[in-house]
Amino acid sequence: MDGRILEEHTEYVVYAIHKILDQYRESRDAREREGAVISGSLPKSVILVGHSMGGFVARAAIIHPHLRKLAVETILTLSTPHQSPPVALQPSLGHYFKRVNQEWRKRYEVQTTRTGRYVSDPLLSHVVVVSISGGYNDYQVRSKLESLEDIVPSTHGFMISSTGMRNVWLSMEHQAILWCNQLVVQVSHTLLSLIDSRTGQPFPETQKRLTVFSRMLRSGIPRTFNWMRQSHSSHQSTHATIKDIKNALGSQVFPSSHCPSNVHWNDDGLEKDLYIQTTTMTVLAMDGRRRWLDIQKLGSNGKSHFIFVTNLAPCFGVRLHLWPEKAKLTSDLAASKRVVEVTSKLVKIPSRPAPRQMEPGSQTEQAPPSAVLCLSPEEMQGFRFLTISVAPRPTISGRPPPAASMAVGQFFNPEDGERDLSAQLMLLSTYSQKEIFLKEDHPLAFNLSFSVSLGLLPVTLSLKTMGCGIKRSGLLAEEAGYMENSRLCKLRCFPPVALAWDPTSGIHMFPNLHGETIIVDSSPALWSSTQGSERTTVLLLVDPHCSYKMSIAVSETAAASRFLLLYSSQIVGFSVAVIFFALMRQAHAWDLDLPMPSMLTAVESNLRMPLSFLLLGIIPILFSLFVSLLMSQPLPPFASFITVSIICYFFANGSIIILIIVSQLIFYAAAIIHVFIKTRWQGWEGNFCLGFLHWFINLSSSFFSLKVVRVLRFNPLLVTALTAITLGCFVHPALGLFILLLSHAWCCHNALCSFLTASFRSHAQRKELYDCKDRGNEGSQEFEFKVEENSSSSPNPSKSFGETQLEIFHHRHGLLVLHLLAAMMFVPSLAAWLQRIGLGHSFPWFLDSALCIGVILHGIFNSKPESNSLFSFPAILGKKVRLDFVYLLAGYFSYLCGLGLEPYKVFYAMAAVGFLSFALRTLQSRREKGELHFGRKKHSHKH
Repeated sequence: MDGRILEEHTEYVVYAIHKILDQYRESRDAREREGAVISGSLPKSVILVGHSMGGFVARAAIIHPHLRKLAVETILTLSTPHQSPPVALQPSLGHYFKRVNQEWRKRYEVQTTRTGRYVSDPLLSHVVVVSISGGYNDYQVRSKLESLEDIVPSTHGFMISSTGMRNVWLSMEHQAILWCNQLVVQVSHTLLSLIDSRTGQPFPETQKRLTVFSRMLRSGIPRTFNWMRQSHSSHQSTHATIKDIKNALGSQVFPSSHCPSNVHWNDDGLEKDLYIQTTTMTVLAMDGRRRWLDIQKLGSNGKSHFIFVTNLAPCFGVRLHLWPEKAKLTSDLAASKRVVEVTSKLVKIPSRPAPRQMEPGSQTEQAPPSAVLCLSPEEMQGFRFLTISVAPRPTISGRPPPAASMAVGQFFNPEDGERDLSAQLMLLSTYSQKEIFLKEDHPLAFNLSFSVSLGLLPVTLSLKTMGCGIKRSGLLAEEAGYMENSRLCKLRCFPPVALAWDPTSGIHMFPNLHGETIIVDSSPALWSSTQGSERTTVLLLVDPHCSYKMSIAVSETAAASRFLLLYSSQIVGFSVAVIFFALMRQAHAWDLDLPMPSMLTAVESNLRMPLSFLLLGIIPILFSLFVSLLMSQPLPPFASFITVSIICYFFANGSIIILIIVSQLIFYAAAIIHVFIKTRWQGWEGNFCLGFLHWFINLSSSFFSLKVVRVLRFNPLLVTALTAITLGCFVHPALGLFILLLSHAWCCHNALCSFLTASFRSHAQRKELYDCKDRGNEGSQEFEFKVEENSSSSPNPSKSFGETQLEIFHHRHGLLVLHLLAAMMFVPSLAAWLQRIGLGHSFPWFLDSALCIGVILHGIFNSKPESNSLFSFPAILGKKVRLDFVYLLAGYFSYLCGLGLEPYKVFYAMAAVGFLSFALRTLQSRREKGELHFGRKKHSHKH
């Protein structure tokens, strides 16, 4: 998580690539010198596979100026953040990501002259990039960050989630993606498939390599669930596309896609065929028979779509054909060009192990489906019949009997299975579950449309079997009857399956669904989100022979964890804005000569309804939408974007309030202990046993009397500035900020101790006054003298010494909270830097050091409350621009940085305030010197 370290790793990767290619050449030359016969050509490129930041380093190496041309043509990344770091806190890291991505966009553009004349193809036209995300179980990198959108064109790469990968179907943790067996095997086979067997080299054609990736990684499930309403021509499937042709009758049909030639079933005639008269067809055994379904008859009354689920193996267990008319001779299907086989359209879906039969001929429960097929009216147009052929049951001796076989097909109307779940209903489900009853003969496919993304509000979906057309026996008890009914229903109905689809992360599979939390890896309601991205569609496949009670409830714990995970960057940016707004409140109070409020009071004042909250919490959101309109960017969904942003703003205020309270408690506890020990020490000064301590203190005082030490003691800000800037520029920015924090903490402690001491003395004096009421006016005059003496120590005559010290504490406490958050944002970079101690030292990036200097200058030149009144610009619109307005602008900028998921840019606002403070303080010092010099000249002239 450090920009400098990533740059060093990039240079090492470039060196390693060259070393690998040179090693091949050196090995070949050595074998030639030994007289070996050499055939084939040397490898010209390597395939880079990177995990996490390693994948981004691989992309950064591609654009490195020292990389040889065509040395890398294929990149495969695992759980790699391509768009930005997971939490962009360090400025140089965010800048490095931005620079690399901009260079990639530029190199995928066609090279032209200034006049627009074509020069050459894009510089990266030979590079293919594939990003594999871990899904919702990856808590470190979200799928949205792993997307290649707007970086790599779709003709040269894509992103796929492990939940939708062929033969994987699992979501995995950030490190588990490296060793998950299903994924490792599939990726290994994919990389081997990239090699041309004739040359032993990767395929040079870009499209061919991309086709191999698509065929090996993507499943056949369409990436949108509008497939039940669309024709297959609009699907982005990896199966062989069916091209439209015209048959002899002029109707639109498709070319046949036959099963392998070695697949042959005995066909003794049509007397074994079954003619289905109902819209729902069921297969419970491999009986070697064929089912005929009349498309015109069964597909009437709006039920023009057909869906089919099965656990039979395509081609080897089941085959499906479309017929223009009823044939008399069907022994050779391939001989008829007018019969189209659609078996290849069966899409495999994950399924848990099917139940084993206890004994031959028995069946305990229905097997889960492993494949699904959906035919639209356009695909069945021009055909009259649909046949489903089931293979005969294989005879196996000496082995366990095969799993139970099943297949269910249905003509249905998609509108009957649509359920729209509004945001209000989802929120109410947190208190009471939403229940939906599915009666028998319901649609096989239910399309559940959630108005709020399940990546933000995961729901617990449970299905309970209520019946399957079997009457209960009156002799059985209620519980025993229910258990018997459930057993019989499992024998008849297949386990439900849920397929959740999200625009960002793709397909998520939930086989054998009875009760599970449905969640997708989506990041909705962001400034960069588009309309429709806040919805999630769930396709539920349930057996129409059974009735179910479906319960839906939002999982509160999962929703809370997902919210903090998705919007952590936004909350960090808002937190800095909250601190700036609180400092604005303090500076404004000082300008009006009012008591300076504490940070806690200032934050609470900014949350007051309606004016303060509208000005600081709502207007920045509306301004961001206005900016999107000006820049012609797609607008995010208004309701969800505004709602989530306001919730993040409240989270930021809450976290800052907790930080303020905890830090105040620590300071007050330390000050009380300090004052207590100091007062006790004064009472023990005459004790003989403490003579040694007095001697030690006198000895140490001689050290502090040295000239160098006295200069340092009387110029603490200078010492702090030099030390912090030196460490921030030559070692690490976080160390410089820690020195600044120590200075703030020491000043806060001293001011608070002075305030508590003055408060204790004032309380003691009041007590003495009450005790001396009977002594006359002499005692009261003495008391008044003491109060005046204490008050005269205050720089402001209208305020007591204690009040002045308390304001100093509030002021420095606000700066401490701001700079503490800045230092914490550099902690990940500092941790990475500490791990590399002893491996070589390099100076921090100039950007980090420069911004760190600005933050330090802000803490040094605004260390006193009086600096609030010294900070002013010339009049604009008749009013002077003071520090409170500058803090307001800095807060707005930080707010927008949070909305843009770029919290590292808040350092620009901090540094800008620091450099402005330094410039204005320098100008003021010169002005004061000039006035003093002019006054002396005038005085000498009079004499």
